[in-house]
Amino acid sequence: MRQAVALGVAGGTGSGKTTVARALLESVGPDRISFLAQDAYYRDIDWENPEQLAGHNFDHPNALDNNLLVEHVRQLKKGQAVDVPVYDFVEHRRTAETVRVEARPVILLEGILLFVEPVLRSLLDFKIFVDTAADVRFIRRLERDISERGRTLESVIQQYMNSVRPMHLEFVEPSKRWADVIVPQGGENKVALEMVEARVEQLLA
Repeated sequence: MRQAVALGVAGGTGSGKTTVARALLESVGPDRISFLAQDAYYRDIDWENPEQLAGHNFDHPNALDNNLLVEHVRQLKKGQAVDVPVYDFVEHRRTAETVRVEARPVILLEGILLFVEPVLRSLLDFKIFVDTAADVRFIRRLERDISERGRTLESVIQQYMNSVRPMHLEFVEPSKRWADVIVPQGGENKVALEMVEARVEQLLA
């Protein structure tokens, strides 16, 4: 069995990574892709009140169990299925459930900090960075966290200023130098998406 091709889609919060990942899923075909979201690999948080939770930095590389993610990528490259954690973003802990991901010709990873970790970066055959203006990213995050995660306006703004923005400037933004392709405007950039999809087909040929 030929070793799978691993693709990474990174970028800041709300940049449009998921839109780009979905476009690749549709283009390449979900039957040929093993999809892993880095968000599923957050570590459990031991918190008892909102104040403790507010002080946790979700945007630092240490907040993620990248060792498990690396192990899963390696297993998929060997043709072995993996059991991906299911993370509860309200309780901020992993649930008892897992999702079975079968080995396929393409491994697609999506997450803000994919290119920060050297070991994880070395496993990627093609790295895509989605680059979107900061104000657009903030608005998207604000809408998502309020509607999907039950957050308040004040808590989202506080977290953005205290950790999201500083960590973006320290880790996420510099990591785009490792990208093979930078996609401006995310999923709205149809020309860039077509080029990326063509490159993926070349890697599979």
